Amino acid sequence: MLRSMKSQQIVSAIALAAALVFAPAIGWSQDAAKDAGESVKQGTTKAAHATADGTKKVAGATVDGTKKAANATTDGTKKAASATADGTKKVAGATADGTKKAAGATADGTKKAANATADGTKKVAGATADGTKKAASATVDGTKKAAEATADGTKKVANATVDGTKKAWDKTKSTTSGAVHGAKEGAEKKTE
Repeated sequence: MLRSMKSQQIVSAIALAAALVFAPAIGWSQDAAKDAGESVKQGTTKAAHATADGTKKVAGATVDGTKKAANATTDGTKKAASATADGTKKVAGATADGTKKAAGATADGTKKAANATADGTKKVAGATADGTKKAASATVDGTKKAAEATADGTKKVANATVDGTKKAWDKTKSTTSGAVHGAKEGAEKKTE
């Protein structure tokens, strides 16, 4: 609307300028038209005054419209700023609540993990103690059995050695006795 008003002002101004420029030329060239030119001149003057009045009214309306638009923009900006502040507060509050909840859940999870670790450690320690006891008991049993087997083997070896030594002694004795007896017989035969 403002653009079409400006276009009308420009057209009116051009028409007025053309009338003012050509009016004297027409008046000089024709005397009979002088009276007609005077009425044209008065009409042109009235049109110029009407155009000036219209321009003043348009300018005043434009100023009023600009003021109203500026006021509406200011009000809208204030409302938008207020809504933004409220939204920011709400988001900050929600973020704080979410952070508190996440921290609480993390603390609970950490406690549960620590308790589970402690329980697992106790179970492993108990199983290790039981395993150590069983291994020690098995070692003691194995050592006793090995000692008993060594003692039995030593006795058997000792008995075999004693038996072998007796047999060897008896044989040596028997051989020595036989040799002495044979030497005696041989010496007796020679003396005869």
